[in-house]
Amino acid sequence: MKVILQSEVENLGKNGDVLVVADGYGRNYLLPKGLAVKATPQNLKKLEALIKAREEQKKEEIEAARGLEAKINEITVVIRAKAGDKGKLFGSVTNSDIAAQLEEQHGIVVDKRKVDLKQSIKETGFYTVNIKLHPEVNVGLKVSVEPEQDQKKQPVEKAEEELEQKEVLEKTEVEEQEKTGEEEE
Repeated sequence: MKVILQSEVENLGKNGDVLVVADGYGRNYLLPKGLAVKATPQNLKKLEALIKAREEQKKEEIEAARGLEAKINEITVVIRAKAGDKGKLFGSVTNSDIAAQLEEQHGIVVDKRKVDLKQSIKETGFYTVNIKLHPEVNVGLKVSVEPEQDQKKQPVEKAEEELEQKEVLEKTEVEEQEKTGEEEE
């Protein structure tokens, strides 16, 4: 019996394969379970149309991936993270961080599992990260990891605020002392 498989069958074949199987196996197992259909001329034509549609869809996916590749080649993702004096990060930059920043900064949505990061980034600097847009299309994304700017300003700002507060307190104390001195005279 000649059949067309509708889904993958272990030790037999995958979806779309045209096979010759024993009559009993086809009639009693494959056909009733919906794993295969008889290989009639109509079903063979449907299979050919299905194969052509899949090839067209695959071409469209590759074209879309190539268009996205051109966009990604032109951009750089900037990631700001807390870092020490020598550029060591407190923590690390992961593939999910890169995917999130790519979407936030440039509006390009990429699944975090497609960002191929061999190891987490643990230092500031420039990196090229591989992104698998399609099995046939890979692109290198430029990533710049920079220290957070607020980190260095915060201690200075706090010190300035404390000085201002001390000056205000001293002025009010001097003014109070002058008032109390005037009242006593």
